[in-house]
Amino acid sequence: MNQIIINNYSKIKALLFLIPLVLLSIITLFLYFENCLSINGYVRIQKSTFLFINHFVGGYPTLLFNLTQVGDALVFTSFISILFVYCPKLWESLITGSLFSLLFTAVLKNFFAVPRPAAMFDNHTFNIIGERLAASNSFPSGHSITVFTFITVLMFAFMPKQLKYRIGFYIFAILIGLLFAFTRVAVGAHYPLDVIVGCLVGYICGLLGTLISKKYEIWTWIYKRKYYPLFLVLFIICSILLVQRIMERGLIIHYLSLISLIITLYKITSVYVEKRD
Repeated sequence: MNQIIINNYSKIKALLFLIPLVLLSIITLFLYFENCLSINGYVRIQKSTFLFINHFVGGYPTLLFNLTQVGDALVFTSFISILFVYCPKLWESLITGSLFSLLFTAVLKNFFAVPRPAAMFDNHTFNIIGERLAASNSFPSGHSITVFTFITVLMFAFMPKQLKYRIGFYIFAILIGLLFAFTRVAVGAHYPLDVIVGCLVGYICGLLGTLISKKYEIWTWIYKRKYYPLFLVLFIICSILLVQRIMERGLIIHYLSLISLIITLYKITSVYVEKRD
């Protein structure tokens, strides 16, 4: 499986950056011509769309609160942790892409400092599911960046060989990513453009991670089983954090994430002990 991913990554070109850059330019020009580059203008132009999406799907709070957790790096990492054993090349891309996503999220949120919906709208006019977020860090959506960083890396790793299947696969992966990302609007945490821009930035991060891992051997040490204990400790820490989340929220998504991590811990331990014997 790892060789399949290496072969797939070899086909990825830097030209793919053109898509998100064009879309980001279109969004910027749209806001400019609508005189909405200010915070008040940015919020005003999205108010009706935000309220529509939030009200339309707000009737399923438990489902939405579970789905929106996928944008938490801890949860998404837990679900794909087993691939560390079988697809270390994918993890090279994930690590690099995640570092870029952390950087872009921190820089962009601090630079734009857009207040969240709960700070701008009457809280009785829309659904707030989970914690009420009212800080000035709405743009872009960090959950959306995380989701699309991971989705992009996975999408390029497992893309089908034939073009006709590949297009359908891309569409399916993107739609799944958008589903998870737009739960941030549904729970009242972000404006639609926060999510859309977050998805585009996440795609860029995932593509950067893929291209860098293809060209540079930065994380190849993770292939060596002598470093497995390091990842065992990392996944144990993640398990402890998930147990804390379960105790605080009791969400099914956290139980499933914990089960995934336990399976991964068992597999890594088995491989490590087997090789040492």
